Amino acid sequence: MKKSTLLITAITMSSSLLLSSCGVMFGGSKYNANITVKDHPNAEIYANGEKIGTGEVTTSFKRNEPLKIEVKQDKCQPKTQEFNKKFRTGNFILSAFSFGFIGIGVDLATGAAYKPDHKNNPNIDKLSTKDYKFTVDYSECKG
Repeated sequence: MKKSTLLITAITMSSSLLLSSCGVMFGGSKYNANITVKDHPNAEIYANGEKIGTGEVTTSFKRNEPLKIEVKQDKCQPKTQEFNKKFRTGNFILSAFSFGFIGIGVDLATGAAYKPDHKNNPNIDKLSTKDYKFTVDYSECKG
């Protein structure tokens, strides 16, 4: 009976090490997004077609999907802004060296190999590896 318990423990610990990767451990498959509509606290915020709040909202999104934000306010035209994802090259290289093909596969399958493209979009601020701030400029809305 002790051998089977020891074997199960060894398999569980080995699996947890083998089926993780750098990207999953340091960032995860989702990120937290704080979305703010600049100077419009009453604007409704929609993410990928679903209403998520008004004015400012914080929620989480999958890393491997682009983020499409739409804002709406009475007497104004809706505005849509897309925030693209970018490949996390540093984490990918570290996963390849640390965990090999299994780590690469885990990062790609879970989406941990991606992040919001904060370097090429001034409306995205990286606060940490898991936290980002997105600002939507709705200055064309005068209402």
